[in-house]
Amino acid sequence: MTRSDSKTTDRPAGAGVRLVRVPEDRAGQRLDNFLLGELKGAPRSLIYKVVRSGQVRVNGGRAKAERRLETGDEIRIPPVRLSEAGDKGRPAPGLLEAMAASIVFEDARLLAISKPSGVASHGGSGIGFGVIETLRALRPDETLELVHRLDRDTSGLMVVAKKRSALLELQALMREDPADGKPGISKRYLALLVGRMPDGVMSVDAPLHVGLRQGGERHVQVVSDRSGAGGKPSLSHFRVLERRGGHSYCEVRIETGRTHQIRVHAQHIGHPVAGDDKYGEPEVNRRLREQAGLRRLFLHAASLEFALDAGRTPYVLNAPLAPELMDVLDRLA
Repeated sequence: MTRSDSKTTDRPAGAGVRLVRVPEDRAGQRLDNFLLGELKGAPRSLIYKVVRSGQVRVNGGRAKAERRLETGDEIRIPPVRLSEAGDKGRPAPGLLEAMAASIVFEDARLLAISKPSGVASHGGSGIGFGVIETLRALRPDETLELVHRLDRDTSGLMVVAKKRSALLELQALMREDPADGKPGISKRYLALLVGRMPDGVMSVDAPLHVGLRQGGERHVQVVSDRSGAGGKPSLSHFRVLERRGGHSYCEVRIETGRTHQIRVHAQHIGHPVAGDDKYGEPEVNRRLREQAGLRRLFLHAASLEFALDAGRTPYVLNAPLAPELMDVLDRLA
């Protein structure tokens, strides 16, 4: 058995059980994310499997994947044979090239990409490599952590932390509520909504509940406060920028970051996102595919604004609208 007081070790993951103490700069991290950092290349599904089976221990006891770790916690990490866990080596060359080309900003603390539609934020559930696994393959000597996620079908801005301190500060900003006068993170999206939206800003304040359909597929719906379904507060603001082909090209700002929030709020007001095969209108999607070449969800994360160092260092990050979506707008003009 190997014992280590740092987050790194020279012993390979399959060399035997290791005992690792949580360093100060990783306090507050979830157990599953800590293990992903320790077991480089292990798919998330394998991490959950070894945690559920009790092979991973925290201070000698079983723990759940979402447990927040504290400085000095002792983590028992079992031997893991990645080849038997379905590890597929490196991402395909095309994906590596696309991810390298997608970088729109980088400094000593952060890296931002414009994620292509169809690429998942992380691997799992049959997906070998997502954004974070591909970036780690591109930069094996760097510590990279996702700050937030985007739906697989949504394109646009994603931020990755290169330093633990930046990750913790951004996660704290994401928990802040602008309604309480706290700046938090300003999130701006671009979307084509079906039909003619009214002029001005339409704010949608509707709680959302995430449920599971048969087969484990997530499905989100608006719930009333009286339904007892446990909906989480969710607030979106829609503003029409242009009319295109009888539809509404909109700017969307969100004050919360719930699963499928924009898509479900858009459906709720009767103007679903164009190309949405889960919450949209199949017949309209078919016409847009034939007439304008829209073969994906028309939703793009366009910008993020925030400030680090207690507000002293502002960031304004942008990702231009994906070229295939620009083509759709041109055809609808």
